[in-house]
Amino acid sequence: MNIRLEFNTFLRMGGFPVLHIADYPPDAVYKVVYDIYSSAILRDTIQRNNIRDVELLERVVKFVFDNVGNKFSAKNVADYFKSQQRKIDLNTVYNYLSALQSAFIIDRIPRYDVKGKEILKTHEKYFAGDQAIIYAVMGYKDRLISGVLENIVMLELKRRGYRVFTGKWDDREIDFVAEKNEAKIYVQVAYKMEGQSTVDREFAPLLDIRDHHPKYVVTMDELWHDNIEGVKHINIAIFANGKLLKML
Repeated sequence: MNIRLEFNTFLRMGGFPVLHIADYPPDAVYKVVYDIYSSAILRDTIQRNNIRDVELLERVVKFVFDNVGNKFSAKNVADYFKSQQRKIDLNTVYNYLSALQSAFIIDRIPRYDVKGKEILKTHEKYFAGDQAIIYAVMGYKDRLISGVLENIVMLELKRRGYRVFTGKWDDREIDFVAEKNEAKIYVQVAYKMEGQSTVDREFAPLLDIRDHHPKYVVTMDELWHDNIEGVKHINIAIFANGKLLKML
């Protein structure tokens, strides 16, 4: 089995089992996912939470998917809609996000101050329950790749039983801090190491943390796999394969 080819298929199709046990043509894949998404929206979100403004709910979903991998708050959502001449109060935003999370359409990842060892109340990140939902709702857009890769790493960490946080170290951001029992790992995710500035940006926060826990920079790079002062750079296909996490 070619792990990288398998990952590329997974990257485009997502992880819904029905897509991998049936021979769907490419143009039908996202229609199947959109039907699953629509069913979850209608059954688990709108009806269960008695949501009346369906169009507004769908716009909140699109805002979340357009910002996967970016930290934001309910106020950011409300401010965005205000800029679009559409008012929405904070309580409604919180209720919509909570309803979508209950339906497993999105997943909220809280922010953790690594140095202060406390969970912060602001600037969490939201991710999709599967990257194929993003494509089904937003279309397949190249500009979403960085957020999608973070989404995949987050889901793999949770699938392996880790409690997952986004991290803060002084004024630096760490994509993921994951804990399970006494184990902890730090992970930065990027599309590719496209220059020294990218290398500095991704490695620097992890190099600042002087503890014994494993630290990884995960990218789509296939040729460059350096190790800088104990921080390992690995291909996302190897990371998502799960063998690495089994050893931790």
